[in-house]
Amino acid sequence: MNEITVIQQKLEQAIEALEARFLEREELIRLLLLGLMAGENALLVGPPGTAKSQLARAVAQVFGGGRWFDYLLTRFTTPDEMFGPVSLQQLKQDQYVRQTDGYLPAVDFAFLDEIFKANSAILNALLSILNERIFFNGQDKQQVPLLFLIAASNELPEENEQLAALYDRFLLRYEVEYLKQMSSYERMFQLPNEPLPSLLTLGQVEKIRSAADRVSIPEPIIYMLYQLKTAMEDKAFRLSDRRWRKIGHVWKTSAALNGRDAVQVWDTVYTPHMLWDHPEDYGTLHDLFQQSFQEALKAETERELPLRRYDRIAKHWLSKEEELHAFQFKKEIGARLSQEDQAKAKANLEECKHELEETARELQGKLIQWLQREKDLPGYIRNRNFLVLQTAQYAVKYTHLRIQGERTLQTMQGLYRTLFDRELPGIDYDYTL
Repeated sequence: MNEITVIQQKLEQAIEALEARFLEREELIRLLLLGLMAGENALLVGPPGTAKSQLARAVAQVFGGGRWFDYLLTRFTTPDEMFGPVSLQQLKQDQYVRQTDGYLPAVDFAFLDEIFKANSAILNALLSILNERIFFNGQDKQQVPLLFLIAASNELPEENEQLAALYDRFLLRYEVEYLKQMSSYERMFQLPNEPLPSLLTLGQVEKIRSAADRVSIPEPIIYMLYQLKTAMEDKAFRLSDRRWRKIGHVWKTSAALNGRDAVQVWDTVYTPHMLWDHPEDYGTLHDLFQQSFQEALKAETERELPLRRYDRIAKHWLSKEEELHAFQFKKEIGARLSQEDQAKAKANLEECKHELEETARELQGKLIQWLQREKDLPGYIRNRNFLVLQTAQYAVKYTHLRIQGERTLQTMQGLYRTLFDRELPGIDYDYTL
C-alpha cells in the first residue's frame, strides 16, 4: 500500500471522527481538510454558537503534534497579544525583536475569531503571514511554519482597503448556519466527548503538498477555469488573479490526494466556496460553476462517449436532409437530372447511409457500456475523488450525458427513416432504461 493510499484512509477516518461530533457539517469538514492540505486559509462566516472555533480546534487535533494558537480579536487587541512581546534584552541592544514562541508566527495551526475587528497594526503583519507565510520581526524576515489558518467572523468586512486585502487572502469561504434537522437535535445531546484520535502527521501534509507541485492542469481544465471566469464577469463578479491561481492550486492538491498527476474535472467540485464575496451570491455562482462543470465533464468523457462527434455527424446530415430527400422524391417521380447531379446526389446519399449506420451502431454500443457504469455511478465518482460528498447528486450529471447521446441516436434513426423509408439496421436500443 503506497503512502498516498494510507493518507486517503487516514483522512476518511478523520472525516468520520469529525462528522460524529459536528452535525450537518459534512461538506465543511471536507472543505477544511482539503484547504489544510493545500495550505490555503479558510474563513467561516456565521452567528455565534455554531461551533466554528470548536471545529477549527478539532481539525488541528487529528494532525498530531501540531502547535496551536487561537485568539479573539477586538479593535483593542495589541500586536504583543498576537505576535509575542518585545524582547527587553534585544531592546537594550537597540534591536526591536519579538519573542514569538507560542504566538501566531511560531505555530502550525491557528484560529482567529472576529478577524475583521483587527486594527491596522495587526492587519499589516497578518497580510504577509497569510499570503507569504512571513513575519517581519524587526529587521528580519521570519519564516512562519503555519500550515493552516481558520478565521471566523459574524459579519463581512466594511468598505476598507486594508480589510479588502485581508479578505482576499482567504480563498476558502463558508457560511455556517445553525442546525436545521430534527435528527441533529436528537443526536446533539449524545455526542462523543473523548479526545479525538491523532490520525495524520505534519509530514504527511508536506508529502501531499510536494506531490501537488508535480501535478499538471490539462488544457481542457484551464479552459473550464477561463470559461467560468468569463461567465462570472458577464454577471459582474470579478476575482483577483491571485485567487484564480490559488483555485488551480487547490485542484492540484485534490488530484495529488487522489493519487493522480493531472487534474480531472472531479477535483473542482468545491470551487463554488472559493468564488463568493457575499454569501447571498453563492447560489448564482454555484449555478455558473455547474454549467462549466457539465461542459468540462462532457469534454473529459469524450474518449468514452464522444458526444460532440456524434452530434456533429447528425447535424451535418440533418442540414442536407432537404437536399437528399428532394433527390429521392425526384427519383420516384422520374424527374430528369443531369448525370453529374445524379452521380453527386447518389454519392451523398450512399455516404449518408453508410455513415449513419456505422455511427449509430457505434453510439448504441457506447450507450450500452455507459448504462453498465450507471449501475454504480456513486462508486465510480468516489474512485475519481474520495472527498466528493453527494455522489448520487453528481451521478445525475453522467445520466444527462447519456440522455444527450440517446437524443442524438433518435435523431439519426428519424433521419434514416425519412430518407430510406425503413428502420436503421442493427439498432435495438431500449430508451425506457
